[in-house]
Amino acid sequence: MPHSITIASGKGGVGKTSISVNLALMLQKLGKRMTLMDADFGLANTHILLGMNAKKSLADVISLGKPVEEAIEIGPNGVQLLAGGSGMIDLLHMSQADRFDLVRKMDALADKTDILLVDAPAGAADSTLDFMAASDRVVVVIVAEPTSFMDAYALIKASHLERKLQSFSIIVNMENSAVEAQKHFEKFRAICMRFLDVELTFLGNVPMSQRMRRAVAARKPVLLSSSDTQTVEHVAFHDIALRLLSAPQNINGGIRFFQAANGTMEQV
Repeated sequence: MPHSITIASGKGGVGKTSISVNLALMLQKLGKRMTLMDADFGLANTHILLGMNAKKSLADVISLGKPVEEAIEIGPNGVQLLAGGSGMIDLLHMSQADRFDLVRKMDALADKTDILLVDAPAGAADSTLDFMAASDRVVVVIVAEPTSFMDAYALIKASHLERKLQSFSIIVNMENSAVEAQKHFEKFRAICMRFLDVELTFLGNVPMSQRMRRAVAARKPVLLSSSDTQTVEHVAFHDIALRLLSAPQNINGGIRFFQAANGTMEQV
């Protein structure tokens, strides 16, 4: 059965899209048929980080009414990309009904993908909350900064109170020390648990390295920049991907990805 994961963040600049791209590649390597959907219609750039010049996008589906299958482009290692159509005004002002319609249209991919990975817009806008609520699992990316903690807390609070989400998986980005990353997670978790009845799961940390910086500048995912599977970046994404596949899922009502295909939820 196909499953859905949304990657979100409370603020921009925390590396959410880079994590989305590399996680999609890692999950594909682990045997999952991946579809990466760029839902950040204002600043869509997953295709850039994949080194692709996307000629098709979700604008073809939303504005032109084309089948979602016709908007797919094949990226590195066979990852299927639904590009976002950066800066398109019509997409930026989609109604909730239009977003729900887009979620339903993903049912067409049920036989062609194992996991739909959604790169959501940063912040707690309605569009982000809708995609989070439509997904089986939600990942929130944070960095060890007060503003990141504050904005991520606001995102989790909004999605919990307004969309009834209970379970969130956390990645600490740009942190080289696993011990320090765990401490940052515990600090963030304590803030959330003090005021909210939610469940937070620590997936791990992604290091800030020269390889990561060079990969972004070169428009090439860090997992494709080296064949060495023992680099700290490769190990980090491998471990995070495995933890993500067994992380708690949200079971809530409303419009959901692959609702017709799944019926009941199972572990990936």
